[in-house]
Amino acid sequence: MEAKHILCFILLVGFVLFQVNADPVEDKQALLDFVNYLPHSRSLNWKESSPVCNNWSGVICSGDGTRVISVRLPGVGFHGPIPPNTLSRLSALQVLSLRSNGINGEFPFEFSNLKNLSFLYLQYNNLSGSLPFDFSVWPNLTIVNLSNNRLNGSIPYSFSNLSHLAVLNLANNSFSGEVPDFNLPNLQQINMSYNNLTGSVPRSLRRFPNSVFSGNNIPFEAFPPHAPPVVTPSASPYPRSRNSRGLGEKALLGIIVAACVLGLVAFVYLIVVCCSRKKGEDEFSGKLQKGGMSPEKVVSRSQDANNRLTFFEGCNYAFDLEDLLRASAEILGKGTFGMAYKAILEDATTVVVKRLKEVSVGKRDFEQQMEVVGSIRHENVVELKAYYYSKDEKLMVYDYYSQGSVASMLHGMLPFFDILFFAYILGVQLCLPFLKQQK
Repeated sequence: MEAKHILCFILLVGFVLFQVNADPVEDKQALLDFVNYLPHSRSLNWKESSPVCNNWSGVICSGDGTRVISVRLPGVGFHGPIPPNTLSRLSALQVLSLRSNGINGEFPFEFSNLKNLSFLYLQYNNLSGSLPFDFSVWPNLTIVNLSNNRLNGSIPYSFSNLSHLAVLNLANNSFSGEVPDFNLPNLQQINMSYNNLTGSVPRSLRRFPNSVFSGNNIPFEAFPPHAPPVVTPSASPYPRSRNSRGLGEKALLGIIVAACVLGLVAFVYLIVVCCSRKKGEDEFSGKLQKGGMSPEKVVSRSQDANNRLTFFEGCNYAFDLEDLLRASAEILGKGTFGMAYKAILEDATTVVVKRLKEVSVGKRDFEQQMEVVGSIRHENVVELKAYYYSKDEKLMVYDYYSQGSVASMLHGMLPFFDILFFAYILGVQLCLPFLKQQK
């Protein structure tokens, strides 16, 4: 009897181990068929003898390892049409990225089998022909990037049925006809520039800048250019006399300048004190540590999972911290408080990420300072779009401008500007109590 129990136990353990180590056999074969039938110039470490979920580059499986949910193969050198009956067999697929390859032919209509698809990146290929008429077969689509292909025909109106759609990029194709009316409340980014579109921009899309429709036969006189609303100070119902006790503009300006100078002096003093205390310590050497950010990745993976990027109101970006983790990066410069990177995300969004180092500040104080910086609106100051705080990482996200010395200064090309930057914050904080008393 005991032998029977032992045998059952062994079989049960073996079954569990088999389940843990088992590959998604059908998905594995679908991927092998895909790479075997589609020529590519870059070799992949996909071997039939190795497990898919742990060893295959660009492949992510579900938590239980039973299905493939993500395939990311950008810049592999694929050339030719997507082989039929291959990727379409990955019915649990949520993320598909084949950007920056040489894939041609028509958009695979059999992708309609991928009911769980949420993120689709096919930009920078040679896809041609028209798009499927009904995109509602992918109800979970959140990001769609088909830019820089040779697609033509009309833009499917069925995009308007995608309630989760946040990013739609169809730029640099040959789409024709009118722009459909997409009344999508979650839509944060859209780009239909450089196509053959005609007519006018629907009212539901007029909240986006004119540049996303440029390069078409679309007039822009019908609505004003995209710009943040200018809030003019409301007139007081009781006009002040010139002899009132309120301070004049020159006096107020003098106080603000003095506060900023005082903030600068205080901040420089803090730097001197910190340097004297930590002199000789490696952690204050000002150099990147071995575990620091590499040029390939923007953010290290030691993050608090509960923390997220905080975007300012009016920002149209639709990425999260995980997207920054996967972004390729180029070092722009080094400042007193850290490095600045040009980050290119998978959907081709380009931003500047300032990674703050040697800044020891609590979360509440950091958030207050970021709110002050984010509220600055000036033609010579690049707006802060988002920030991130954790114990080990403090990030600031800005728009990227390919030309412009102001951006270079702000993002670390001149270390002294970092000092002025934080001195400005201190100065503003010193001025706030006085300004509140003047209200």
